[in-house]
Amino acid sequence: MSSDEDMLHRLIRLHDQQLRLLRELDAYYEGTQPLSYMHPELLLQLEGQVRQVVVAWPQLVVDSVEERLNIEGFRRPAQASGDDRLWEIWQANDLDEGSQRAHVEALVMGRSYVTVGAADTADDPPVITDESALDVIATVDPRTRRTAAALRRWSSQDADSPASEADRATLYLPDATIVFAKGDDGTWVEDSRDQHDLGAVPVVPILHRARRKRPFGVSELAGCLPLSDAACKIATDMMVGANYHALTRYWATGVSESDFTDEQGNPVSVWQTVTGRIWSTENEQAKLGAFPSSDLSNFHNTLKALAQLVSSIYGLPPHYLGFSTDNPASAEGLKSSEARLNLRAERKQVMFGGGWEQVMRLAVRIQTRVWDPVLRRLETDWRDPSTPTIAQAADAAVKTYQAGIVPLRQTRRRLRFSDAEIRQMEEDDAAAREADPVGVLSRAIGQGALAS
Repeated sequence: MSSDEDMLHRLIRLHDQQLRLLRELDAYYEGTQPLSYMHPELLLQLEGQVRQVVVAWPQLVVDSVEERLNIEGFRRPAQASGDDRLWEIWQANDLDEGSQRAHVEALVMGRSYVTVGAADTADDPPVITDESALDVIATVDPRTRRTAAALRRWSSQDADSPASEADRATLYLPDATIVFAKGDDGTWVEDSRDQHDLGAVPVVPILHRARRKRPFGVSELAGCLPLSDAACKIATDMMVGANYHALTRYWATGVSESDFTDEQGNPVSVWQTVTGRIWSTENEQAKLGAFPSSDLSNFHNTLKALAQLVSSIYGLPPHYLGFSTDNPASAEGLKSSEARLNLRAERKQVMFGGGWEQVMRLAVRIQTRVWDPVLRRLETDWRDPSTPTIAQAADAAVKTYQAGIVPLRQTRRRLRFSDAEIRQMEEDDAAAREADPVGVLSRAIGQGALAS
């Protein structure tokens, strides 16, 4: 067996060991996990009457952070604005959407992957694709923190087939990309080879909370799953209680089945009897009554207590989880309640930023055929994760400009005008200066007086 085949089988075994947990995490995020804490016999008895109630807290935990992870560009060293060339590559690969998918995958499963390859024609930008950890695995060199080798498994018949049913595998190495095909006897045979000599594996992991002893990252859902299981159990129990105890239950003595017939002598349906639509009988010996209905507030209180635990662990504002005080919070109070959530989002930006910067370095290397040493200091521009109002953002931007802290161009960027809009504004400003230089000068003096 060659060294390449040995690496292929090693990565396949490693991936197979992780697939069960990855599928479980994916099911929790999608709300398709099995119901915990419920006895199988009870499930059998309730079949067709009460379905499992899924409380989608795992999805809330992930999406509340992912919504704050928006990349707006990449800056080279000493550049005040984003690099147009790098942004062109980003937009050509629809990575506004792709990065969102990659972030969700990384938050749910602890990692996602991004592959970078050459386009079909030399004039087109490199092809960048986000990949799921269900299909891809990569090992990272602990010294360089770069990908040492990567594997992607796929099916030639169905792209959505699970990795365990794949009949194709792509092995990514620093100097070559090799495609293997699975034979009828289950052995893997090399099908094609691309000797690219990049000196780097064209697969970049986007890792979440990776540690020295957790090189594949840790799911954001790790602390949420037991609480989610408990909430689903309590919510389902509440529906069982509503079905059997919250509705009024009636009793009758001294009657027989023959007493529950209509005018034609036909038996009355069980449903009509259970729901109390039949509440009289001509039998003088009959006694009728009703049991008191149950109060479900104990379930409500338990769900609220679990929600408060999720809120405290993940820094989610109370109104995200549907509970709050009787007095509605003010706008400032709501903004303050999101402070920890914003800090969590900023941490994720640092975690994911390095991976995206490596993706862009690889893309430039593939496009130009040389490594650009300047890009070692590349920085990712993220949108502010907080949610200030338009008036607050404008007020802060104007004050920093009037104080001379930031220039006009940067002020406009903080107000989220696009580069094209800013260029148009600057052209309009130049035209105004030529048309009325005195007026422009007086306004500038007035702004200087306000700043002082």
